[in-house]
Amino acid sequence: MSNIYGDWLKQQREAADLTQQRLADMAIMTRSHIAHIEAGRRVPSKEDARRLDRALNTGNVLSSFLPEEEAAVADYFEAARLLESQAVAIRESAVTFVPGLLQTRPYARAVLGTTYPPLTGEECDRRLVTRLERAKALDDPVTPVFWALLDEALLHRVVGDRQVMAGQLAHMAELAEAGRIRVHVMPRDRGAYPVMQSMLSLMWFEDQPPVAYSEGIHVAKIHDSPAVVERLQGAYYHALSDALSLRETLALLKSTAKDYEHDA
Repeated sequence: MSNIYGDWLKQQREAADLTQQRLADMAIMTRSHIAHIEAGRRVPSKEDARRLDRALNTGNVLSSFLPEEEAAVADYFEAARLLESQAVAIRESAVTFVPGLLQTRPYARAVLGTTYPPLTGEECDRRLVTRLERAKALDDPVTPVFWALLDEALLHRVVGDRQVMAGQLAHMAELAEAGRIRVHVMPRDRGAYPVMQSMLSLMWFEDQPPVAYSEGIHVAKIHDSPAVVERLQGAYYHALSDALSLRETLALLKSTAKDYEHDA
């Protein structure tokens, strides 16, 4: 997103002879949240913008001219990726594809092969490297704490080929058995459920408010309004309550992986 908004906020803060921490205290926010807004990595919620206006005595400028948050995934994902790298806890739900942090190299390459218009070989390789670099976040034994809620349909959608699927499901089962992640499958016989409309990622941080990231076809959005984030968290946990347990999910992942191996 353009950083005109963040630059203007910084100018007003400095003109008022305020540090980021002092402004954060006055606006009831965190210093890192202010820093992210000034750097163009975050868009403040309407409530935050109003508090900033009051703290800086800028009328309603900051709340009236918030940057537009709807954008193509390509434009928005860099900000989402940065947030993901800073998160201490992540909860994801996925209906179509395995979440990026859990994808194996063959699976990720097959997913990138579905892009339209088709990517050049060089661009596909570049995106593949980026996706695999993201997955290295799970090399840390503790942070981020990662949970995934997966629609059962994605286990049976053959992405790449059956050998690719066997490796992908086995990879998730290994991570779950090692205690590095929790994964829960939503059975197909449960019918409709909250958060099945799109991919959803909930993120928590050490020193800033939680955010949510949702993604659809050619559109994505970062949500940082406390009320919206709370509603999305509620929808996620409501759906999670109907999913299979970790033990049941592990059994399903292993049996489905074996089926793929046998067929392959």
